[in-house]
Amino acid sequence: MTNIQELIAKDLLSIKAVFFRPEQPFTWASGIKSPVYCDNRLTLTAPEVRTDVETALAETIKREYPEAEVLMGTSTAGIAHAAITAHLMGLPMGYVRSGAKDHGRQNQIEGKLLPGQKVVVVEDLISTGGSVIEVVNVLREAGAEVLGIVSIFTYGMQKGIDRLAAAGVKNVSLTNFDCIAEVAAREGYIKSEDISRLIAFRNNPQDESWIGA
Repeated sequence: MTNIQELIAKDLLSIKAVFFRPEQPFTWASGIKSPVYCDNRLTLTAPEVRTDVETALAETIKREYPEAEVLMGTSTAGIAHAAITAHLMGLPMGYVRSGAKDHGRQNQIEGKLLPGQKVVVVEDLISTGGSVIEVVNVLREAGAEVLGIVSIFTYGMQKGIDRLAAAGVKNVSLTNFDCIAEVAAREGYIKSEDISRLIAFRNNPQDESWIGA
C-alpha cells in the first residue's frame, strides 16, 4: 500500500464515496448483492478531497504516461475529473459519449482529437471494465494512440483484469478495493473480520456465501 493509495482510500471513506455495509448489502442494477457502494461523484462536492484526487491523477499521468497529449474523460463520471486534471497539467481534454448524438454533427467524441495523438482516458471507477474499454475502442477507431487509463478506484475484479489485458490497455488506479478495505477496518468503518468477506465478494460477485458469514 503506497502513501497515495492510503490517502485516497481515507478520503473516499471520509465522504462516503466508498461506503461499506456488509451486514446490509446493497443491490446493484444487475441484481448482484454487494457489501460496497461507490459514488466518486461525491469527490466533486468535497473541495479538499477533490484537490487530493485531481492532484494525484495529474501526478500519476505525468509518471505513468509522460507522453500524454490529450486527456479524454468517460461519460459522464470521468468528464469533470478529466477537465480539472487537464487544467492542472495544461493539456487539452474532451470526452467520449456512450453513443453518437442523433443530431448536429452526431459526434461521439467531444473536443478536438487529431489522428495519432497520444491519449490518456480518465475514469472514476473500474469494476468489470466493459464501459471504459468501449471508450478506448472508440478513440482507437478515431485514430488516437491510447497510452492507457487512469482511474480513481478499481475493484480489481478478475473479469475487469482479463478484459483490460485482452484489449491491450493499461490501467493505473489511485487506490483499490483491498487497500480501502484494509483502511476501513483500521479506521473503524468496518470490523477487521469483515475484510475476508469483502475480498470473497470481490473475487466472485456471483457467490453470495459471504453474506452472513
